[in-house]
Formats: sequence, C-alpha cells, structure tokens
Amino acid sequence: MNNEERPVLARLRAWLTEDGVPYREVQHGPTRTSEESAAARGEPLSNGGKALLLKVDDDFGLFVLPADKRLNSRAIRDELGARRTRFASAEELMELTSLVPGSVPPFGRPLLPFPLHLDAQIPQNERIAFNAGSLEHSFLMSVEDYLRAAQPAMIFSFASE
Repeated sequence: MNNEERPVLARLRAWLTEDGVPYREVQHGPTRTSEESAAARGEPLSNGGKALLLKVDDDFGLFVLPADKRLNSRAIRDELGARRTRFASAEELMELTSLVPGSVPPFGRPLLPFPLHLDAQIPQNERIAFNAGSLEHSFLMSVEDYLRAAQPAMIFSFASE
C-alpha cells in the first residue's frame, strides 16, 4: 500500500515535518497488538501510546494511555460526567478515520476529528512510540515534542494496571 492509500500516515508526516517536530519513523511487518508493535520497534511496551477511540455518551473522543496499561472507563465517566462509554466498533473507526484497529495515531485535531485526552502517565515518559496511521509504520518521538504537537484537550488519570 502506498502513501496515497494511507492518507493519515501521509498527513501526519507532512504535518510534523511542516511544524518542525522531530520524529523517527520505523517500518516493520504488520502489527496488530501493542506487544507486537513494541517488539517490532525495539521499544519498551510502556513507551507505547495506545490510542483508543471511545464513544462517551453521544460524542467520540480519542484517549491515549501507556500501552502496558488497561483503560479504566469508570475514571473517564467520572472525569467527564458521562453516563456511558464504549469502544468504537471497527466499522465506526473505519468510517470516521479510514483507519483499522491498531493503526490509530495518538493525535486528535487537526489530524483526526476528535478531542484528545491523555492519561496522566504519558507525560512521565521520555519517549512515545505509536503506529502512525498504518500497521507497518511507527513513529518515535520525545514526549515533550509530542505534547507540543498534540495539544491534548485534557490530561487526567484513566489507566489501570
């Protein structure tokens, strides 16, 4: 698949390059899980930024947590005053982003049309690694550069062991 067939990867590359945000790209075989991605990148699982598209009540939001943690949906409901949360289906993900599960980069607007919420543990790492709109392409960057580019709407604790 070429870049024209991977619009999010191409847009992410262009955006970061245009804004002068340093990153390192790693090409690897297709990875579907955080564990597979970490192994392919040669990075600790804890440096992975797991991006999950959730429907919170009636709206979708992108939630990013360390790849070695699990999502605590109660913490999200409590923080956002929501009644319901659920994962977007693969069909919803494809329709809203043109991405498949496992390929979602940890960026909301302007790259993806969602508010971005980060778990409070993400800024504690030196680096973040993530699949970049493709199951075969990962980006690695400093957390400092990531936070500057990503401009999260909220940072709060929603990861658990």
